[in-house]
Amino acid sequence: MSDHLMLSVVMPAYNATSFIAQTIESVLNQTFADFELLIIDDGSTDNTLEIAKEYALHDRRIQVLSQVNQGVSATRNRGVNMAKGKLIAFLDADDIWLNDKLAAHIQHFANNPNLAVSFSRVEFISFAGASTGQVSTSRLINLKPEDFLYENPTTTMSNLVVRAEVFAQVGGFAEDMSYSEDLEWLFRVSCYQRPENSPWQIEGIDRVLIAYRASPSGLSASLYRMESGWDLLIDRAREYAPDLVKRHYSLARAIHLRYLARRAFRLKLPPHVGRDFINRAICSDWRIFLREPRRTLLTLLATYSRYIVLR
Repeated sequence: MSDHLMLSVVMPAYNATSFIAQTIESVLNQTFADFELLIIDDGSTDNTLEIAKEYALHDRRIQVLSQVNQGVSATRNRGVNMAKGKLIAFLDADDIWLNDKLAAHIQHFANNPNLAVSFSRVEFISFAGASTGQVSTSRLINLKPEDFLYENPTTTMSNLVVRAEVFAQVGGFAEDMSYSEDLEWLFRVSCYQRPENSPWQIEGIDRVLIAYRASPSGLSASLYRMESGWDLLIDRAREYAPDLVKRHYSLARAIHLRYLARRAFRLKLPPHVGRDFINRAICSDWRIFLREPRRTLLTLLATYSRYIVLR
């Protein structure tokens, strides 16, 4: 692998006027400079497209495309199909990369020929961009297919850098999914059997390389849509790994519902929303008390009391 491997950055953008300039700047400020940036405006109704075009006028590495609204998965797939790079990095139009993100991932790929997807730790920032002091704690190495049923080790699509040939083998993102589409794709990659080669690896770097912007507010409806997205992930996973899904379904569902309960609490949604999720989590599989007992008990207490602080 050469020192200057061509890399493509795919940035879907929809009504991102407030943040897209800062996001683009975080790409242009990378210490690794040999990339193309594909910004695909997905039918925005604000000034997103105009801002992106202004940047493209001043940097030949940037290409801007516009389309009628098709959803984020279709938009990412279009970017993948256009990309010229051997590696493809994804970035949502409101997140921020640290300056050495691409350089770190390129080195990671250079060190591991079986690496399909590289990711890193994530720092969570507020909607206004302030640090929250929170950093993702997910497992980074030795990930198994079932890990992607339980939780999302990568946190956000803005974290992923992918070997382009992986898309040729496993296909793109499910365009009828708007929640858990990243997990469904990662699960597919982890299950893929490469002919006469070692399995593809999905592995993280133990450094914060991205700042992930939290939504300003949440609605209970969006959490229930997230649950529906996870159910669709399970339906897809059953098609190519039925035995694995059967073994892990009840506990994985419990952990996902617990995650939604914690999110409902943090978003200060009506208490009954969090209680619904945590009650159904416990009913799905009582072993949730054995797997991370402190987190489960704190979530249970928090959803029944507004005075407990989740950590």
